[in-house]
Amino acid sequence: MQGHGYGQPVKQPPHTAWLVCLRVLFVALGILTIGFLAWVMLLRLAAVTRRSLDWGLFVAVLAADILSFTLVAMEPGDEIHTTGGYVGILLLLGTLVAAIAYYLAADIRHFLLQQQAYAARGAQAPAYGYPIPAAPYAATTVPTLPTPTAPTGPLTPTGPLTPAVPHTPPPPVSHTPVSQPPSATPPLQRPAPARIDQVRAELDELSDYLRQQDGHEGGR
Repeated sequence: MQGHGYGQPVKQPPHTAWLVCLRVLFVALGILTIGFLAWVMLLRLAAVTRRSLDWGLFVAVLAADILSFTLVAMEPGDEIHTTGGYVGILLLLGTLVAAIAYYLAADIRHFLLQQQAYAARGAQAPAYGYPIPAAPYAATTVPTLPTPTAPTGPLTPTGPLTPAVPHTPPPPVSHTPVSQPPSATPPLQRPAPARIDQVRAELDELSDYLRQQDGHEGGR
C-alpha cells in the first residue's frame, strides 16, 4: 500500500513534427510492402502505449500477415486463380487498411493525452525554489489561535517549588536642601551723639527729681 507522496513524473512528449514523420514512415512502410509489414506499425504502437490491447492486436496482425503470405505463396503460377489466393490478397489488404486506421487513431490519441497531462502538470507544479504566485483579489484567511481553557482539577506541581524572593523597596532618595545665601541686612545705624546726650540729660533730670522727692519725704 503506497503512502501519500509525489506522483509519477509526466514525460514530455516529442515534438509534433517528429511524430508526424514517424507516422508517415511506418504507414509508407506498410503500403510499399503491400501489407506484408503492416505488423510493424502495431509493434511500434504497442511499444509506445504498453497496453495489453495493442500487444494483442500486434500478434493478430502478425498472424494475419503470415497467413495471407502463405495463401498467396501457395498459388501456382504467377497469377492468382484459386480461392485461397483471393482470400490471401483480401486478408492482406484488409489487414493493411485496418492496421493503418487503428495505428494513426491510437497514436494520435495517445500523444494528445500525454501533451494535455504534461501541460496540466506544468501549470500545477511551479519551478523548484519559486513560490506559487498569489491570485489577485483573493481573500486572505487569518488563522485563529485556540482559546486556552482554565484547568478544572487541582494543580499538581511538576517540579521543585522555588521560594519567592521578597520584594525589597528601593531606598528613598534624599533631597539635600540647597543652602541659600543669607539676605543682606543693612547695618545698624548708631545713634547720633546729640541724641545720646539728650537722653543722658533727661536721665540726670529724672535722678535729681527723684532725690528731691526723697528729701521732701525725709523732712516730714
